[in-house]
Amino acid sequence: MRNALNVSARPSPFNLSRMTVLETNRLILRHLSPDDAPFILELLNQPSFLRFIGDKNVRSREDAVRYLETGPLASYERFGFGLYRVELKDTATPIGMCGLLKRDTLPDADIGFAFLPEYWSAGYAFEAAEAVMNYGRGLGLKRIVAITSLDNDASIKLLGKIGMQFEGVIKLADDQPEVKLFGKSLGA
Repeated sequence: MRNALNVSARPSPFNLSRMTVLETNRLILRHLSPDDAPFILELLNQPSFLRFIGDKNVRSREDAVRYLETGPLASYERFGFGLYRVELKDTATPIGMCGLLKRDTLPDADIGFAFLPEYWSAGYAFEAAEAVMNYGRGLGLKRIVAITSLDNDASIKLLGKIGMQFEGVIKLADDQPEVKLFGKSLGA
């Protein structure tokens, strides 16, 4: 399993800032950096993020930098992928994040996404998620999963649009709430 998640040629973690990973018709997905702390502070404190994803205890710029360093930046170094900043191509305005995560509690990489509410219902999440799924295939991943809270209907709908199939309800840990698990085989 570990070989399927490693990327053979990874850039140095010291040169990741502002590195574009994916580009779509309207969006750029790039590595997050400590400079994104103000955006992360805003995104992670949205009521929808707190309700559906959880409280990451990010209350200050310093907390946001720590979240970035121990989350996305550490993931780029360890796995060669992570959550990416999603920005509008025309203005470079950050609107969300989307990417792949590797949790110790799941056997496969999982797709994650979160967007500022003012950018919902415009197809941006679908556009970014579809690009990330194709990116995962290009990395040689054989399967990608996703988890959602039981009542996150918008994310559940999006997962269906990108071809994910509901597989069941699981707990990532005994002290965690139940979540819905979705999966998709990427084929050869």
